[in-house]
Amino acid sequence: MWYNNADASYHQSLTHLGLTHLLAEGICIASHRNLGPSHPMFRLLAPHFLFLIAINWRGLSKLIGEGGWVDKTMTIGRSGMFELIARGTKEWRMDVDGTLPNYLQSKGLLDETILPEYHYRHDAMLIYNAIHSYVSKIVTFYYDFPDKLVKDYELQAWGEEMTKPREMGGVGLQGVPGNGHFTRVDQLVQVITSTIFMCSVSHAAANFSQYNDYAFLPNYPALLHGSPPTDKSPKTEEDIVKALPDKSCSLDTIVVTKLLSSRGTNKLGDFEISYLYDPVALKAVEELREELEHISKIIKKENKTRDPPYSYLDPEEVPNSISI
Repeated sequence: MWYNNADASYHQSLTHLGLTHLLAEGICIASHRNLGPSHPMFRLLAPHFLFLIAINWRGLSKLIGEGGWVDKTMTIGRSGMFELIARGTKEWRMDVDGTLPNYLQSKGLLDETILPEYHYRHDAMLIYNAIHSYVSKIVTFYYDFPDKLVKDYELQAWGEEMTKPREMGGVGLQGVPGNGHFTRVDQLVQVITSTIFMCSVSHAAANFSQYNDYAFLPNYPALLHGSPPTDKSPKTEEDIVKALPDKSCSLDTIVVTKLLSSRGTNKLGDFEISYLYDPVALKAVEELREELEHISKIIKKENKTRDPPYSYLDPEEVPNSISI
């Protein structure tokens, strides 16, 4: 329980809030500040920012505010959560942690013969490749010559703000290809692919399993009383019950994680608002939808033999944006 308590603290602070909600908000704000609404890259990204700032604002006031849900239901409280977020986002790199193949490679997990039951890797890679292909088609259409990319002052300002230190008003991201100065199409493709993946797949994997993980408190307790064991002496049922939260805290945990596990926007590729309207982009969208339908069939087939099934990254269950 104590190990899972530490893991739950990391999960809520970084895997979920810090490395999806908050990082995506920084990129979203930089996009609105620097890319005009008619800019093709803004139109490519916009469906994946839907409701993001609204849900972050609501979460800040209702869940993370002083004396709120985090203070009541997590061992580390909001101060510990903020400390973990500060440390984790400082170390996060887009070219490693934010780029799925590179992330898996850095952990020694890209080879599917290692941890063969690692279903996230299998399903996420399928969707990552589909997103990368979709983004590549659109970006290469608009930037068919490197000169167009280099001279796009809106795009270069966007990249500069993403890498500018937070103390100077920037997003403060590490590992942005080209350090935010885009000279090659593949650099831009990687940034946009990583951003769309973060707002869809990464958040879906971190968020929608919460009720299943947290609702039975001994399984994944966000709050425990007392101190972790320091030796291997046996513990009684009474020791376990004393460490667990009371009924009120348990109910708060169950209710909120059930709410957070709900889906609020359309599935990936089925955009609530159509921002893309030129023939090449529309064809790329249609091809993305077809590929995601194919991936959904693959995952459904895989889940027939998985025990338990892993349905969180079925494209029919992955929303376009962070809306909850």
